[in-house]
Amino acid sequence: MSAGQFNSTRRPDGAALVIAVILAAISIIIFWQTSQMRVPPVQQRVGPTVFPYIVATGLGLLAIGTLISALRNGFPARSKDDYGPIAWIVGGLVAQILLLSTAGFSVATGLLFALTAKGFGRGPLWQTIPIGIVFSFIVWFIFARGLQLSLPMGPVERFIATGSF
Repeated sequence: MSAGQFNSTRRPDGAALVIAVILAAISIIIFWQTSQMRVPPVQQRVGPTVFPYIVATGLGLLAIGTLISALRNGFPARSKDDYGPIAWIVGGLVAQILLLSTAGFSVATGLLFALTAKGFGRGPLWQTIPIGIVFSFIVWFIFARGLQLSLPMGPVERFIATGSF
């Protein structure tokens, strides 16, 4: 059987059932937390609760759809996981978390970009790291200068912002 064929003789998909339960739980938590928000009377029609309710409803519908597909064996048989690419991507996330406060947004996010690209089989690191740092710096510049949002600064951003390291 290939990975794309459906198998009607299988039991309900246990992983899909777990995903459906997690989606439903997140939906319920968002609904509950949003209902606890205090909203001024001026904002009761369209206010800060509208978007969370939309997201919770969407997650609830996804949970129902996933549950139905799991019970009907609507998911194709999965192939075996390849842990190498997963390790590159998780390594990129860990590197970003560890470096964000010291190296700054551009370097940390550039490394995340490069390691994720490596996980997807793209380009050597010597090429993707500089590309990621430049792209991340452009994003930092747009957010920090254009939108006046505060993102973590490292030596690169500090030099641009103040003129000194």
